[in-house]
This record gives sequence, structure tokens and C-alpha cells, in this order.
Amino acid sequence: MKLIHAPYIGQKGTYPTGCESVSAVMLLRHLGVDITVDEFIRNYLPMGSFETRDGQLWGPDPRRVFCGSPYDENGMGCYAPVIRTALEKVLADRMPDPPLVVDETGAPMEALIENYVNYDIPVVFWACIDMRPPVRGPSWRLWDSGKTFEWTSNEHCMLLVGYDAEGYWFNDPYENHGLIHYPKELTQQRHLAQRAMAVGVRYPDR
Repeated sequence: MKLIHAPYIGQKGTYPTGCESVSAVMLLRHLGVDITVDEFIRNYLPMGSFETRDGQLWGPDPRRVFCGSPYDENGMGCYAPVIRTALEKVLADRMPDPPLVVDETGAPMEALIENYVNYDIPVVFWACIDMRPPVRGPSWRLWDSGKTFEWTSNEHCMLLVGYDAEGYWFNDPYENHGLIHYPKELTQQRHLAQRAMAVGVRYPDR
């Protein structure tokens, strides 16, 4: 068994759709960066809004910005490239010699464990809320391209902090779950359902 004792932050109440930001800040605090979730959202997280035109919903690309607001229950979320870029900016501002931030989307669980967790570095990890099944939709037209994008609902972000023979340990900000354990196969299924997204931090001496 391996378990990283990373600082825990819950999202309940203040950040109803802010799981990505909360998970990123838990990672930053583990790295010794003194930053609040509000500072992360206000200063580093790009956000975009939705609008209905002629009966068609238009909105931002979650690979570029957070769709909606983390403070809003109707906010959607964002994908790994957004959190990677935000983390890069925070670390550049707050550390004289910042580590490399890596978008590990598509990496197998074994690689996340071997390259990060075993080095005491937690991983920002996408799966589904409470490991529920994914739900297709809603869809909207993207502002920048006009293409139709389909969101996968029950999207959720946690901090991967450990593992054992049966499964994986997470700092799960949803409903103030705290440190929680999910079975291996179920975790991998829900991770794949959310595009197998993950973001890690690597130091140059590794």
C-alpha cells in the first residue's frame, strides 16, 4: 500500500462545480505553494459562458476554458489542458525553479502510479462523481469553431493519492468525502469514460 498525505479541501457549498480547481489546489499545497481555491479560480482559471441563440445553445470548449463558473451549480467543468496551463502559470509565479506540468491524458494507471504516486506526487485525476455511470450530454455549439460538442455528464475531478491491492485512494472533494477508496476496475472504467484525463507534475531530477 502507498498513501500520500496531501492536504484536503472540500468543494461542498462554495465550489459546487469546482472539483478541477479544488483538486489542483490540493496538489499545489502538497508542493508547498500557498494558494487558495479562490485565488486559483480568480487569477489562473480561464472561464467562458453559455448563450442560447435561435434555440441553439452555444458555449466554450472545455479543452480551452472552464465552461461556466465553478461557483455555479449549473457550471460544467474543464478538461486536462486547462488545468495543466493553469498549474504552469501558478508554479511559474510561485516557484523560482518550477517543475514540469504534464498532461497525462491516456496514460495507463500503472504509469500514473509509477511516475508520480511512487514519488510522493499526487495526480489530478478525472473520473465520475461517486463512480456513477457516465451520462451522454448535454451538447452545445462551440464559440470558436461552430462544431457541436457533447459533454459527458457525471464528470468529476479528484486527487489520486495512493493505491493498494484492491484499488486506489483519492482526496475526493465531492460532498466533503475526504480520503476515499474506490475499486481498481471501477476506477479504470470511469476514468476511461472521462477521456482518461490526468495531470501530473515532474521534477527535472527524475
